[in-house]
Amino acid sequence: MTVLAYEIMTPSIKAVPQSWTMDRLARFLTDNEITGSPVTDESGEIVGIATLKDITEFRWNATRSDADKELTAEEHQEARRLRMVLFEEMGKVPVEVRDIMTPIVLSVDETTPVRDIANIMMNEHLHRIFVTRDSKITGIVTTYDMLKIVSDEELTKRCARND
Repeated sequence: MTVLAYEIMTPSIKAVPQSWTMDRLARFLTDNEITGSPVTDESGEIVGIATLKDITEFRWNATRSDADKELTAEEHQEARRLRMVLFEEMGKVPVEVRDIMTPIVLSVDETTPVRDIANIMMNEHLHRIFVTRDSKITGIVTTYDMLKIVSDEELTKRCARND
Protein backbone atom coordinates (compact mmCIF):
# COMPACT_ATOMS: atom_id res chain seq x y z
CA MET A 1 0.00 0.00 0.00
CA THR A 2 1.43 3.35 -1.08
CA VAL A 3 2.27 5.97 1.56
CA LEU A 4 0.15 9.09 1.08
CA ALA A 5 0.72 12.74 1.97
CA TYR A 6 -1.69 12.80 4.91
CA GLU A 7 0.27 9.99 6.60
CA ILE A 8 3.51 11.93 6.90
CA MET A 9 2.42 15.59 6.78
CA THR A 10 2.71 17.97 9.70
CA PRO A 11 -0.90 19.02 10.34
CA SER A 12 -0.19 22.18 12.32
CA ILE A 13 0.97 25.09 10.23
CA LYS A 14 2.31 28.32 11.68
CA ALA A 15 1.38 31.09 9.25
CA VAL A 16 2.40 34.73 9.40
CA PRO A 17 0.60 37.84 8.10
CA GLN A 18 2.12 39.52 5.04
CA SER A 19 2.13 42.82 6.94
CA TRP A 20 4.67 41.63 9.53
CA THR A 21 8.12 43.16 9.31
CA MET A 22 11.02 41.06 8.12
CA ASP A 23 12.60 41.35 11.58
CA ARG A 24 9.45 40.07 13.26
CA LEU A 25 9.38 37.16 10.81
CA ALA A 26 13.01 36.33 11.62
CA ARG A 27 12.22 36.29 15.35
CA PHE A 28 9.11 34.15 14.74
CA LEU A 29 11.02 31.58 12.69
CA THR A 30 13.82 31.45 15.23
CA ASP A 31 11.47 31.22 18.23
CA ASN A 32 9.55 28.36 16.60
CA GLU A 33 12.70 26.63 15.34
CA ILE A 34 11.42 26.52 11.75
CA THR A 35 12.96 27.73 8.51
CA GLY A 36 9.85 28.90 6.69
CA SER A 37 6.21 29.77 7.09
CA PRO A 38 3.16 30.28 4.91
CA VAL A 39 2.13 33.91 4.49
CA THR A 40 -1.50 34.99 4.78
CA ASP A 41 -3.37 38.04 3.55
CA GLU A 42 -5.86 40.08 5.57
CA SER A 43 -8.60 37.48 5.03
CA GLY A 44 -6.42 34.59 6.20
CA GLU A 45 -5.83 33.12 2.73
CA ILE A 46 -2.34 31.80 2.07
CA VAL A 47 -0.66 34.00 -0.53
CA GLY A 48 2.93 32.81 -0.39
CA ILE A 49 5.76 31.47 1.70
CA ALA A 50 8.58 33.27 3.51
CA THR A 51 11.77 31.57 4.60
CA LEU A 52 15.07 32.31 6.29
CA LYS A 53 16.57 32.08 2.81
CA ASP A 54 14.33 34.95 1.67
CA ILE A 55 15.59 37.09 4.56
CA THR A 56 19.20 36.20 3.83
CA GLU A 57 18.85 36.90 0.10
CA PHE A 58 17.23 40.27 0.78
CA ARG A 59 20.04 41.31 3.12
CA TRP A 60 22.73 39.94 0.78
CA ASN A 61 21.30 41.68 -2.28
CA ALA A 62 21.11 44.94 -0.37
CA THR A 63 24.88 44.87 0.10
CA ARG A 64 26.22 43.14 -3.06
CA SER A 65 26.32 43.86 -6.78
CA ASP A 66 27.78 42.17 -9.86
CA ALA A 67 28.93 45.59 -11.06
CA ASP A 68 31.52 45.61 -8.24
CA LYS A 69 33.75 43.36 -10.36
CA GLU A 70 34.34 46.17 -12.88
CA LEU A 71 35.20 48.92 -10.37
CA THR A 72 38.62 50.29 -9.52
CA ALA A 73 39.75 50.08 -5.90
CA GLU A 74 38.68 53.70 -5.28
CA GLU A 75 35.32 53.20 -6.99
CA HIS A 76 34.79 50.00 -5.02
CA GLN A 77 35.44 51.83 -1.76
CA GLU A 78 33.04 54.66 -2.70
CA ALA A 79 30.35 52.18 -3.85
CA ARG A 80 30.68 50.33 -0.53
CA ARG A 81 30.33 53.60 1.40
CA LEU A 82 27.20 54.55 -0.60
CA ARG A 83 25.70 51.07 -0.11
CA MET A 84 26.24 51.33 3.63
CA VAL A 85 24.49 54.72 3.69
CA LEU A 86 21.59 53.33 1.67
CA PHE A 87 21.39 50.15 3.78
CA GLU A 88 21.36 52.25 6.94
CA GLU A 89 18.50 54.36 5.55
CA MET A 90 16.63 51.24 4.37
CA GLY A 91 16.83 49.97 7.93
CA LYS A 92 14.69 52.89 9.03
CA VAL A 93 11.83 51.77 6.77
CA PRO A 94 10.57 48.35 7.85
CA VAL A 95 10.61 45.72 5.14
CA GLU A 96 7.40 43.70 5.24
CA VAL A 97 7.01 39.98 4.67
CA ARG A 98 5.04 40.73 1.46
CA ASP A 99 8.22 42.36 0.10
CA ILE A 100 10.42 39.27 0.46
CA MET A 101 8.03 36.29 0.29
CA THR A 102 7.74 33.90 -2.62
CA PRO A 103 4.19 34.42 -3.93
CA ILE A 104 3.92 30.97 -5.49
CA VAL A 105 2.13 28.37 -3.40
CA LEU A 106 2.60 24.78 -4.54
CA SER A 107 0.40 22.13 -3.02
CA VAL A 108 -0.60 18.49 -3.33
CA ASP A 109 -3.77 16.67 -2.32
CA GLU A 110 -3.79 14.65 0.92
CA THR A 111 -4.01 11.46 -1.18
CA THR A 112 -0.91 12.18 -3.26
CA PRO A 113 1.65 9.37 -3.02
CA VAL A 114 4.86 10.48 -1.28
CA ARG A 115 6.89 9.28 -4.26
CA ASP A 116 5.10 11.95 -6.36
CA ILE A 117 5.71 14.53 -3.64
CA ALA A 118 9.42 13.65 -3.57
CA ASN A 119 9.60 14.10 -7.35
CA ILE A 120 7.89 17.51 -7.18
CA MET A 121 10.12 18.66 -4.32
CA MET A 122 13.28 17.56 -6.14
CA ASN A 123 12.24 18.98 -9.53
CA GLU A 124 11.20 22.32 -8.04
CA HIS A 125 14.01 22.45 -5.45
CA LEU A 126 11.53 22.74 -2.57
CA HIS A 127 12.01 22.05 1.12
CA ARG A 128 8.29 22.18 1.85
CA ILE A 129 4.99 21.74 0.05
CA PHE A 130 1.46 22.36 1.28
CA VAL A 131 -1.12 19.57 1.56
CA THR A 132 -4.76 20.25 0.74
CA ARG A 133 -8.22 18.70 0.95
CA ASP A 134 -10.99 20.34 -1.08
CA SER A 135 -8.65 23.26 -1.89
CA LYS A 136 -8.08 24.01 1.82
CA ILE A 137 -4.61 23.61 3.31
CA THR A 138 -4.59 20.87 5.94
CA GLY A 139 -0.87 20.42 6.45
CA ILE A 140 2.63 20.68 5.12
CA VAL A 141 5.21 18.12 4.02
CA THR A 142 8.79 19.19 4.65
CA THR A 143 12.09 17.51 3.97
CA TYR A 144 12.03 16.52 7.65
CA ASP A 145 8.67 14.78 7.11
CA MET A 146 10.14 12.94 4.13
CA LEU A 147 12.94 11.68 6.39
CA LYS A 148 10.28 9.96 8.50
CA ILE A 149 9.93 7.48 5.66
CA VAL A 150 13.59 6.54 5.85
CA SER A 151 13.56 6.19 9.63
CA ASP A 152 10.34 4.14 9.78
CA GLU A 153 10.92 0.61 8.47
CA GLU A 154 7.25 -0.03 7.68
CA LEU A 155 6.89 3.24 5.72
CA THR A 156 10.10 2.45 3.85
CA LYS A 157 8.79 -0.97 2.84
CA ARG A 158 5.46 0.50 1.73
CA CYS A 159 7.21 3.12 -0.40
CA ALA A 160 9.43 0.50 -2.00
CA ARG A 161 6.43 -1.50 -3.21
CA ASN A 162 5.00 -0.60 -6.59
CA ASP A 163 1.26 -0.75 -5.86
